Amino acid sequence: MSSARYDVVGIGNAIVDVIARAEDGFLLGHGMHKGGMQLIDEARAEAIYAEMGPAIEISGGSAANTIVGVASFGARAAFVGKAKDDQLGRTFAHDIRAASVAFTTPFASAGPSTGRCYILVTPDGERTMNTYLGAAQHLAPEDVDRELISASAITYLEGYLWDPHNAKEAFRRAAALAHEAGRLVALSLSDAFCVDRWREEFRDLIRGGTVDVLFANEAELKSLYETADFGTAAAALREEARLAVITRSEQGCVVVNARGLEPVGAFPVERVIDTTGAGDLFAAGFLVGLARGAPHATAARLGALAAAEVIGHLGARPETSLKDLAAQHGLV
Repeated sequence: MSSARYDVVGIGNAIVDVIARAEDGFLLGHGMHKGGMQLIDEARAEAIYAEMGPAIEISGGSAANTIVGVASFGARAAFVGKAKDDQLGRTFAHDIRAASVAFTTPFASAGPSTGRCYILVTPDGERTMNTYLGAAQHLAPEDVDRELISASAITYLEGYLWDPHNAKEAFRRAAALAHEAGRLVALSLSDAFCVDRWREEFRDLIRGGTVDVLFANEAELKSLYETADFGTAAAALREEARLAVITRSEQGCVVVNARGLEPVGAFPVERVIDTTGAGDLFAAGFLVGLARGAPHATAARLGALAAAEVIGHLGARPETSLKDLAAQHGLV
């Protein structure tokens, strides 16, 4: 994959995360599913924000977090996502470019404001997300540049793109362009409730070869195959996927490939502060390893290292150079 200009291009929702600490009672009182993500309209977004505690704003979005992680490993990264030309949109663009990620998607000049995700972090470190997509849902096929996709070894897509119709079509175009250029397509299932909404379509993407590499956590995998048993779901996935990685929190992950199921351990973490972005950063490490031709187990170790770094602090993007951390652990 050395002929590629970029190791990974991510396509996803351009979102600014608004993060605050909250008690379980706050979630219950607002009808939120702990640990999940729900889409909300602008009115509900404003209502939640008014009742949240003190918050910090950090550029986020699932695939964008992954791509920032890719860049932190020293890999060549690009991102495609739609933001409006407003304060939050300019913040998003500044932050992702400052992380050494190529970002050239034109701002929306009209329509809804830049998307944002209200993240409530409970004392156990679990995060519950309420997302107002805003301008992000207007990502369109014409925003997906043929040359950019063709020049990227791996095109990484987030499952959340499957919610808005325009973004879904952009997703399909990107996958087709990547395969036309002989590149790989990776997908993150994003959220168990997202899988509930699009289960059969996601399985069609996997079975039909639109997706070459799948990322999911245990809850998403079980939702995909409608079973409470991990072994049953993993066996079903092996029948359908070319390559997949299932993350299992402190149990590490399981790589699913032609050879079978290969467990890889997690890196120890002194204290879990905020699980926001753990799956996103795991994907970053694995994708970097894959782009560099590393064995799948080594790629998974890079993913585990990145996930361990991000859950040790508030926010979904690394605060320490992942390239340096990988070197310290002999993974480069």
